[in-house]
Amino acid sequence: MIRVLVSGATGAMGEVLIDLIKKSEDFKVSAGFSKEDKVCDEFTIYSDIKKIKEKSDVIIDFSSKDSLDSILSLALDKNISLVIASTGFDDKDLEKIKKASEKVPIVQSGNFSLGVNVMVYVSKLLSKLLDGFEIEIIEAHHNKKRDAPSGTANMLFDAVNEARDNKLSKLYGREGFSDSRNPNEVGIHSLRAGSINGDHEVVFAGLDEVVSISHHAQSKKIFAIGALKVAKYILDKENGLIDIKEILDIGE
Repeated sequence: MIRVLVSGATGAMGEVLIDLIKKSEDFKVSAGFSKEDKVCDEFTIYSDIKKIKEKSDVIIDFSSKDSLDSILSLALDKNISLVIASTGFDDKDLEKIKKASEKVPIVQSGNFSLGVNVMVYVSKLLSKLLDGFEIEIIEAHHNKKRDAPSGTANMLFDAVNEARDNKLSKLYGREGFSDSRNPNEVGIHSLRAGSINGDHEVVFAGLDEVVSISHHAQSKKIFAIGALKVAKYILDKENGLIDIKEILDIGE
C-alpha cells in the first residue's frame, strides 16, 4: 500500500482525494495536514505539520501557496516524494520547488487532468500553426477559488507563448478604451461564480475565421485521479522536477 499524506485534507479537493483513496486497493491515507486538527476513524489531520509522526511515501498537496514552505520542509526532512497540485505560485515559489527537487522527486502542475494537459499540448500546436491569429484565454471556477487567473490558464498561456517564441504578453481582463489591439497581447479573463469545477477555453481569431479549444471539468474527481496516477509514478524515481506530460505520455 502506498501511504499518502494529504495536504489540504479538509478542503474540497482534499476530501475528494481522501474518498478516492479509501476506495483504492493501492493507496491509504497516512495522515492529513490542514488549518484545523481533526481525528478521523482511520487517520489524524494535523494543523501543525511538525507534529506529524506517521510515515508516508508521498505527499499530495491540494492546499494553497501559503503551505508551500511547510510542505517542502517536511518532504526534504523525511525524504518523501511530492505531488504539488496547489496553484497561485509566483516565480520565487517555483524556484523553491525547483531547488527542493534536487533532493526529492517532485511533480508540480497547475492541473492534473489528462484532458487539460492534452489541451495544453494542442493549444501549443495551434498557436504555431495559426501564426498571426490573435489569442484570448477564458477560465471559470467556483466562488471559493482564491487565485486568478487559474494555474491552468497560466499553463495555456505558457504553451501558446512558447510556440510564438515568447513574444506574447498577458493582459488581465479589458476595460476602458484603446486605439487598437496589440497583436501580441493575450487577454486572460477569469470568472468566479457558483460551483463551477473548472472551465477553460482558448480562442484563436483570424480574419473571418475563429478556432477554439475548450475543456469542461464535470467533477473534481478527475484532478484527484490524475494526482494519484502521478504519485504512483514518482515513487521509484530519482530526484528531480518531473514534467507531468512525461507521466501522462503527452507529446514531446
